[in-house]
Amino acid sequence: MSWSTRFRLRQYLKGSLWFMPLLGCLAGPLLASLVIQLDEALSLPAIWSYSPSTASTVLTTIVGAMVALTGFVITVTVLVVQMATSTYSARYMRLWYRDRLLKALLTVLAGALTFSFALLRQIESDFVPDLGITVAGSLVVLALLLFLIFLDRCIHLLRPVAIAALVTDQGRRAFVELSSAPDVEEPASAREGEPAFVVHSPGNGVIQAIDEAGLVRWAREHECVLLFRRAVGDSVVTGTPIVDVVGPAGDATSGRAEIVGRVALGIERTIEQDPAFAIRILVDIAEKALSAAVNDPTTAVQVVNHLAELMRLIGSTDLASHARFCDEDGRPRVLLPARRWEDYVALAVTEIREYGASSIQVVRRLRAMLDDLLADVRPEHRRALEDELDRLDLTVAATFGDSTDLDRASVPDRQGIGGPTVSAPATA
Repeated sequence: MSWSTRFRLRQYLKGSLWFMPLLGCLAGPLLASLVIQLDEALSLPAIWSYSPSTASTVLTTIVGAMVALTGFVITVTVLVVQMATSTYSARYMRLWYRDRLLKALLTVLAGALTFSFALLRQIESDFVPDLGITVAGSLVVLALLLFLIFLDRCIHLLRPVAIAALVTDQGRRAFVELSSAPDVEEPASAREGEPAFVVHSPGNGVIQAIDEAGLVRWAREHECVLLFRRAVGDSVVTGTPIVDVVGPAGDATSGRAEIVGRVALGIERTIEQDPAFAIRILVDIAEKALSAAVNDPTTAVQVVNHLAELMRLIGSTDLASHARFCDEDGRPRVLLPARRWEDYVALAVTEIREYGASSIQVVRRLRAMLDDLLADVRPEHRRALEDELDRLDLTVAATFGDSTDLDRASVPDRQGIGGPTVSAPATA
């Protein structure tokens, strides 16, 4: 099985809502069999004894309750999906259906159901699985506790700021993992020479991830350099050239198969190796809030609060290290198209500035973010921020040029409007 197949399988299992509950269904009868054996071997106190009729009634009630509660959990989940998709961003759903608490709750519910049903079949006039009934009751209590926690989590996650915080955390983790690549100088010869062969996309989709370690090992073994024409997150169609192999790479047919097997394609972008996708989701949420149908600029301001955290992290990093992966000797083996700081800034600011141009608090919060970033990012990144501030000035002048609020729209405010006066940061 190739690396790309294993990656897609992991992604599928992470996003599936049936796999863990299926394991719970299978574990229920196995646990019931073990408990029955313990029941026969142990002598339990009289307080744990049940009559056959009582045991049957309790287990039948538990089976019905688990079915009903499972249906209610699914209903709540569907409602959250509908609201999040229509109000925030459809891209957020990739994080929601991976929620571990939701899967744990469905697993316990399914396990408790099959466990109780398996016990119910073992009740006879001369045998009652007393320990099993107590365990079934404990599983019901556990399921109820998980459901209350799940319901509390759902209610809190319906807030846009909670979703923005979750997406920001995912983006920060992905960016930190990318930033762990060693910072080495790339020799000019790494990009020189005609390719020995070109690897084309085997299908249609988005490049979700690449196996950097595996590709580096392969390139080292064959004394070549892999030059990617497409970045992680790019959409490709069947036959699109994606990799140039420069150097004595050996057999082209086997080389193409090896490289293709280490590039994962899917129907949508993922955050794992593409932290810019987290910014894309945050901007989508802000745009929905700024639409005429919603008209909620305060939500857009809250999103900018979290964007500022991601942009500060990105702006204080040498982004060149994201473009190259080296072997043990420090020689670049895999070279990727890397996003520049200007690309991240344009992604984070442009559309929010465009759709929020008429909102005083949005333009004020954007200005405050850009001013703060000027003091925090690397010196070579400041020019892009100054350019964005110039664009913001032009936007404000075009929107509020004849308005009495031009003075208010032209000053920074970390709270959007109503916050303390923001002093200009020192950039020297």
